[in-house]
Amino acid sequence: MWLPTYRNRDIERIPEYLQFDKCTPPPPWGSMEGIWFIRDGCGIACAVITWLLVLYAEFVVIFVMLVPTKDYLYSSINGFLFNVLAFLALASHTRAMLTDPGAVPKGNATKEFIESLQLKPGQVVYKCPKCCSIKPDRAHHCSVCKRCIRKMDHHCPWVNNCVGESNQKYFVLFTMYIALISLHALIMVVFHFLFCLEEDWTKCSSFSPPATVILLILLCFEGLLFLIFTSVMFGTQVHSICTDETGIEQLKKEERRWAKKTKWMNLKAVFGHPFSIAWLSPFATPDHGKADPYQYVV
Repeated sequence: MWLPTYRNRDIERIPEYLQFDKCTPPPPWGSMEGIWFIRDGCGIACAVITWLLVLYAEFVVIFVMLVPTKDYLYSSINGFLFNVLAFLALASHTRAMLTDPGAVPKGNATKEFIESLQLKPGQVVYKCPKCCSIKPDRAHHCSVCKRCIRKMDHHCPWVNNCVGESNQKYFVLFTMYIALISLHALIMVVFHFLFCLEEDWTKCSSFSPPATVILLILLCFEGLLFLIFTSVMFGTQVHSICTDETGIEQLKKEERRWAKKTKWMNLKAVFGHPFSIAWLSPFATPDHGKADPYQYVV
């Protein structure tokens, strides 16, 4: 039995919180007919902006840089590569946004559920007074999603969702593919500027020279900004997965109460068993293999 020496979890252990007559689950919120979707204005706006920025990059790459060039092999290869990466980035974003991150069932703090845990004398259960749930170990309450999320890393407004146990793979893929298309766009911008300097500016683009310069500078700024941001997020997420410690657990410096595994096992726990090309696909739901049972009592 674990000793209750940790005090950083956002829970209540006062006995009065387990009085069942005070536990009235709130009405269902955050999903539509089985589809997980968070109705947060800021998150929805950020998600829409993300799509618009990717579509803007798509427009500049295709119609400003690739279509006007006379090198059809160069245009075909780069156009195909950029479109595939952009498609995978948006698909990963959609999966990260519409996948239940690992929400604990609302209102399970019932007498029947607690009795089913077969508590022994001295054991403690954790109840979230905000969503009326008995929380498994490593779950935290999200004030935006209004749910307790298993292995919650953080709430990301850019995907309008929490990053948790069930959608972390898609978030990692989203940051990776955005970083790749940002790097690819920056490289093409540099080559196109060099091409325009050597040739007549009126021939290197379908737009006027001033419009071409403005569009390329904006794409360069966007690509550089998101390359840095998503690369840092990707590295942070991979480090978090390998160490098996979420962002919240690192921030709160919570005591480690779970079994330590190898980095490879931690990666397979997020991306699926066994290793395959499906790790890179946002359409493949990861097979977590034999998952560890969640602890509800200490």
